[in-house]
Amino acid sequence: MLDLMTYLDDITIKWPTTLSPEGVAVVLLVFFGLFSLLEWLFPHRHLSERNLRRSYATNISLFVLNNTLMSLLSISSLFLLAQHFSQQGLLRYINNSLVQFTVSFLLLDLLLYVWHRLCHRFDSLWLFHRVHHNDPYVNTSTAFRVHVLELLITNLLKAGYIVLLGVDQLMMLANEMVIMLFTLFHHTNITFKGEKYLAGLIIVPYLHRAHHSTERHEHDSNYGAALSIWDRLFGTLNEREPIAIGLNGDSPQDLINLLKLGFNMPTPVSIEQPLPANFEFMIAEAAYYRAEKRNFSPGYELLDWFEAKKDIKRIYGEEMLKKQPTKYGLMAIN
Repeated sequence: MLDLMTYLDDITIKWPTTLSPEGVAVVLLVFFGLFSLLEWLFPHRHLSERNLRRSYATNISLFVLNNTLMSLLSISSLFLLAQHFSQQGLLRYINNSLVQFTVSFLLLDLLLYVWHRLCHRFDSLWLFHRVHHNDPYVNTSTAFRVHVLELLITNLLKAGYIVLLGVDQLMMLANEMVIMLFTLFHHTNITFKGEKYLAGLIIVPYLHRAHHSTERHEHDSNYGAALSIWDRLFGTLNEREPIAIGLNGDSPQDLINLLKLGFNMPTPVSIEQPLPANFEFMIAEAAYYRAEKRNFSPGYELLDWFEAKKDIKRIYGEEMLKKQPTKYGLMAIN
């Protein structure tokens, strides 16, 4: 047994020495191309070429912009941080490098699960995270559709994780590469035989499609980045096939307005007709219905109220259009 542990330790010391930030970038680029080819040859959902091209162009543009703005917190910078704090954290108490890597990967995946779940629970975080969810044509490139402020916080959390554990640079690169490969994989628009069996361990495309459902009571699930064990353990697993993907209603699909979307609270529609006396009660009832659909899980009260208010004003405005089309014919109802 001792000989086996020594052998494993030797392997884990040697195998990552070829990794570098540039090497990781090349690996990710190759797999991005491979997954993109697979979804083009064997798509699960048949998307029009026009919509798919637009999605790819927007997502890649956002990726380039984010990496330009976030150059100080890129993989290279996390690599330098790991060099400085290597073996100064909690991992120094573990002697076997294979166990170190396993622990570091599991804790990183758990950190991303918790962070992802928080982005859905709190309105202030959801405003930025919904940029990722607004792609109605989920594909491999959707993995890059992240608002820059969400990316900033994610990298700060990773920096804290590196310092606390004392993750070395090679382990950090390996973890980042594996997590990103899983992220590209589960956004890919494919399905395959045995996918549901594999879902017992990892997040696969059909699980992540459910996460991108337009219905919030459905997309508040499947938060895992790589492993599905966290969703199973904490009761957030959802295996239903979504009817529609993206966000309800119209949302921007171009780069500039995507960036603005992260800062925009849902805005109620302006109408010139006096609102009914029971308007607040109508909103309360609509907000209660929204909460009921997601089993009253806490943290969404403010967003429920804004969305309910928007719905009531839209419906009320449409009724006014029917009654007085000449007065309201030019009114903007979103």
